[in-house]
Amino acid sequence: MEEFVIEGGTPLRGDVTPSGNKNAALPLLAACLLTTEPVTLRNIPLIRDVLAMRKLIESIGAHIDELDANTWRIHTRNISASELDVELCKQIRASILLAGPVLARVGSIKLPAPGGDVIGRRRLDTHIFALKALGANVTYKRVFDIETQGLHGANILLDEASVTATENAIMAAVLAKGETIIRNAASEPHVQELCNFLNLLGAKIDGVGSNTLHIQGVKELHGGEFTIGPDLLEVVSYIGAAVVTHGSIKIHNAGVQHLEMVEQTFHRLGVHWQIDNNAIIVPEQQPLKIIPDLGDAIPEIKTNVWPAFPTDLTSIAITVATQVSGSVLFHDWMFSGRMYFTDKLVGMGAKIILCDPYRCLIQGPTQLYAEKLESPDIRAGMALLLAALAAEGKSTIRNIGQIERGYERVDEKLKSLGAKISREIE
Repeated sequence: MEEFVIEGGTPLRGDVTPSGNKNAALPLLAACLLTTEPVTLRNIPLIRDVLAMRKLIESIGAHIDELDANTWRIHTRNISASELDVELCKQIRASILLAGPVLARVGSIKLPAPGGDVIGRRRLDTHIFALKALGANVTYKRVFDIETQGLHGANILLDEASVTATENAIMAAVLAKGETIIRNAASEPHVQELCNFLNLLGAKIDGVGSNTLHIQGVKELHGGEFTIGPDLLEVVSYIGAAVVTHGSIKIHNAGVQHLEMVEQTFHRLGVHWQIDNNAIIVPEQQPLKIIPDLGDAIPEIKTNVWPAFPTDLTSIAITVATQVSGSVLFHDWMFSGRMYFTDKLVGMGAKIILCDPYRCLIQGPTQLYAEKLESPDIRAGMALLLAALAAEGKSTIRNIGQIERGYERVDEKLKSLGAKISREIE
């Protein structure tokens, strides 16, 4: 098994460009199943989750040509409704995204339960509710057996603003007969990318970027070309890496238009950056002091649905907070297992009280010290990598496959910024 060995304490300096957005690439690959004509996707991130999704759509008939490493032409002229590979589905949560497009194309799908990060319960009920509203019949006995005699438009009020359930409903609705309205829809940038991509192929989706989508079903979609936007989670991860190492970096193609709330949140941690067109410059000199709430109260950073602070950045922000002067409470009500990685930061010297599965209180700054670590999930793994970059001494991170599910060539990019990191066989 491969591991990262990191000698901390080196300020990061230089330029870096994020890869394509993982959370956009996965639904876009699934959406290619909706058309019989070829589609070209550019800026595809070569990460484990994306490669697993590629294997899944190839297993039901997709043909993929690599125009270059990060540009694929996907042709799904003929696809089957055969049961998907159980082990592949266990690898990624996004396997559930095949339900909507395959159902719309061929009328049925047998889908094993998806896997993914172990960060607490992640409901699938909203997916099933939306597909049933559109005319699907669903049974479940260890495998989802989903079929329809014909999808039709519906007025759908999602019981939660689930990103993947919204995406599944969108993909099923674009070829359904009649009009579909999706209320309480997720509106994250990657959901917007999916809508813009489908509209490029001939779908009729209005309200993109809002919580209410109006979709007029069409008979078929055509081919096209689309470039995936930057991975905002990767952008903020490199911001965090620069901050905790007291370095200065420039992040190109950073998707700054989507980072307003993240910037507000990091400002409360005493972290600032400058915007240069679509680039972010993280200066070496940072205040790194918590801004208290009114009355000098300890501030609470709470996750919520877009455009609020996203749950996937909680782990990164927690690591940054260990290097900031003052106290701050983090509250992620979405996932009961998100905070459990904090015991590893405590083992490195951080002052963190885990109040309950959803909240932790951090007092900083503290000197972190090298430790032998293991990546529990994608985002916690990257957060621990940031902690190792800031720590005194040489840390080892095992199970780096978790990190590489979401970050392309992370060790190479960090090396280009001056980090002392190597990939070794344990």
